[in-house]
Amino acid sequence: MEMSTQFATAPAATRQISLSGFSLINSPRLNKGTAFTDHERDVFHLHGLLPPHIGDLDEQIERRMQVLDEQPTPFAKYAFLRDLQDANETLFYALLVRNVEKMLPLVYTPTVGEGCQRFSEIWRKPRGLFLSYPNKDRIEQIFSHPRYDEIKSIVVSDGERILGLGDQGAGGMGIPIGKMALYTALGGIHPEHCLPILLDVGTDSEEKLKQPIYVGWRHHRVRGQEYDDFVDTFVNAVKKRWPHVLLQFEDFAGANAARFLARYRDQLCTFNDDIQGTAAIAATTLVSAVNVTGVPLEQQKIVVVGFGSAGLGITNLLAQFVQDKGLSPEEARSRFYAIDRYGLITESTKDVHPEQRPYARKDQEVQSWRPPSGEISLLDVVRNVKPSVLIGVSGQTGAFTQEAVREMAKHTARPVIFPLSNPTSRSEATPQDLMDWTEGRALIGTGSPFPPVNVNGKTFHVAQTNNSYIFPGLALGIIASKSRHVTDTMVKAAATELIRHLPTQTNKQGSLLPPIAEARSLGRSIAEAVGKQAIKDRQAQVADENALSRELDSNIWEPVYESYEHKEA
Repeated sequence: MEMSTQFATAPAATRQISLSGFSLINSPRLNKGTAFTDHERDVFHLHGLLPPHIGDLDEQIERRMQVLDEQPTPFAKYAFLRDLQDANETLFYALLVRNVEKMLPLVYTPTVGEGCQRFSEIWRKPRGLFLSYPNKDRIEQIFSHPRYDEIKSIVVSDGERILGLGDQGAGGMGIPIGKMALYTALGGIHPEHCLPILLDVGTDSEEKLKQPIYVGWRHHRVRGQEYDDFVDTFVNAVKKRWPHVLLQFEDFAGANAARFLARYRDQLCTFNDDIQGTAAIAATTLVSAVNVTGVPLEQQKIVVVGFGSAGLGITNLLAQFVQDKGLSPEEARSRFYAIDRYGLITESTKDVHPEQRPYARKDQEVQSWRPPSGEISLLDVVRNVKPSVLIGVSGQTGAFTQEAVREMAKHTARPVIFPLSNPTSRSEATPQDLMDWTEGRALIGTGSPFPPVNVNGKTFHVAQTNNSYIFPGLALGIIASKSRHVTDTMVKAAATELIRHLPTQTNKQGSLLPPIAEARSLGRSIAEAVGKQAIKDRQAQVADENALSRELDSNIWEPVYESYEHKEA
């Protein structure tokens, strides 16, 4: 399903600009390539710098698609699109908006993972900001340039836990760049309002440190108080430069992700997509599966494999949804079984964080489950609990074993299984294996896109439980409502709005999630729901819902070429 019906083709208002010649062509935000009119070529001294052919955006899209299709690998396509973004942003976003399903896996998961691993190979032009530890005293100076006056949203990473691939150092910049691209393509947020940032505090990847072409700071990671002070310096500089900005933390190590969210969420408008966005889309997809199985959410027994920041975020939000069904907080938490690297989390499990402890099972309850090794494995849990839902955010390939899945399928008519770790190489299981092990009965949601599965000679598509359904609309709603902070109820509102659009609400045979091609139009609906919740939570700085609607409209940008007139510098 294409997005052309959501795409505005009418030209935008005339824009006055002072650049000309090479400076204009080399500005990715303003460059139009062969679509500069003959008059614009006269006024801006472009004759001779461009081929004589005068084209339009539709023609350029067709030409770029032809070249893209000829690229031999997903990474080659990713590199091509990154170059296009750095050359002509309007064309880049028009290509994305009109071909969402085809482009999303190339600019986001799974290909962005390889893009981060090989970032130093393809870095050519500045995009976003690298804030390195040696420049910690220059952050305010770096932020002060007038080019950043219009910034409304920031995505920041320190590159330590990129998807399930681990420490990528400066290569982690691929994630903020990719996330911000989806802010624009799926949320409609203007590129001029978006700033990707990488906090380069070094890397503990010996491979990166020894790599001659590595573009980051060649130093082992700064940790402890020095690291915390650096992040604090960064956040304080952000608050000073942009008091009302939205700051999204992304792909920090689990322990840092949770504590930074706790530390800063009351200081400025901030959220963590790994924790909150993942939770929202996982909860939505589970509600969709419940629509199919007919077993009420409050009766589900849910095992979560990988109980870091993402696993905890998913569990907390699902527990809220369960409480909405009338259960007490204690009863809601009892529906969950959390597994980390030491097995099932119990009262006696070592290194349990305070926020995980409410989900620890009592030792007396699980005493008979414990094998001689002492660790209660996924298979042990499945045998004793007979769960109906299995969610994985462990980053461990093959964590969902055949034996455990087959055991689960013995006791559940429609096992709900979500291997959510990204990229595909880190998925807890492949959808085809899960279908084979459950005789085709599993309801599956994956973090990254997978090929369709074959069941008894029939082909079925697998729902991609992708955060991109949530965070672009969440960000747009936050920006449009001018929210002071991001509340848990605002994140829940995003999930609740997406639930309204689930195909399984009206068709039990439907896909678990809407077509990803609808993500841009869904982004507007989610943004409105988030903004209304911000008003209810008294976080919004717009007067009412009518003002919110006007702000939403004014903050949605369509990738079409503007007409230019010369403005004296």
